[in-house]
Amino acid sequence: MAAGFLLINAKPGRAWSLMLSWFLFAAAIGGYLYVAQARHAENPEDRVTPTVAQMATGMYNAVMQPAEEDEASASDGSFASKLTHSMLWKDTKATSRRFLYSLLLLVPAVILGLHMGLFPFVGEFFLRFVLFFDKIVALSLLPILFIAFGIDELSKIMLIVIGVTPTIILDTFNLTRGVPSEQIVKAFTLGAGDFDVAYRVVLKQIAPRVLNSIRLNLKAVMLFLFAGEMIASTDGLAYRIALLRRHMGMDVIIPYVLWVALLLFLVDFAMRVVNRTLHPWFEEA
Repeated sequence: MAAGFLLINAKPGRAWSLMLSWFLFAAAIGGYLYVAQARHAENPEDRVTPTVAQMATGMYNAVMQPAEEDEASASDGSFASKLTHSMLWKDTKATSRRFLYSLLLLVPAVILGLHMGLFPFVGEFFLRFVLFFDKIVALSLLPILFIAFGIDELSKIMLIVIGVTPTIILDTFNLTRGVPSEQIVKAFTLGAGDFDVAYRVVLKQIAPRVLNSIRLNLKAVMLFLFAGEMIASTDGLAYRIALLRRHMGMDVIIPYVLWVALLLFLVDFAMRVVNRTLHPWFEEA
């Protein structure tokens, strides 16, 4: 007979929930510390698994040292001046700017998916093309984007838009088609127009699920952004990781990876808070 805590109806208490939710984090950290200690005992010059002290030193340098040699004079100022001219600040600001622009460009994708799901002629015009375009591997278009748009900001943002937009369009389209037709008919009988139905009835219902769709695609957005930054860029978090990889700078690469994960977690958390605030009636499955 299965243990009680393996049953479907078992409900963990507060202490169990806290312990279980942090167990894998503790196991991962403990496993890394064990491997790092073993490797450094065998080879004190090991650079693949830096110690906590080495990573702390590397991250401190990334936060306090200027990004480029020609900005060395900035490091002689106040703490705020050092921080705003640091390598981490410069890279985070560059990546965040591209990330934000890409998210804003997903708004037209939501509008298009809404119209495709509600207006038959719009759906017939776009659906087959979007379905086909969704199957194209976005990274395979990277050389074409660099040739067409150059290696500046536009090509990186276009890569993200091309990689994520079809998914958002199709998800919005399916959510729109899932709205019961009785509600649309009822809105028309109450005197609503086509755009009233689209934006005041349907969009308001699917908005929380659309936000969830965008939230679940944050990792894909960052993936395409990192691909563009690693290949052709002079700043950004991925650019710095690619640059440090040449010198085996794992003492900075690992903190950078954790920093990116933290930023994405905070964006995800903020979107969940906004969703709950704007749509208190919505309950996630």
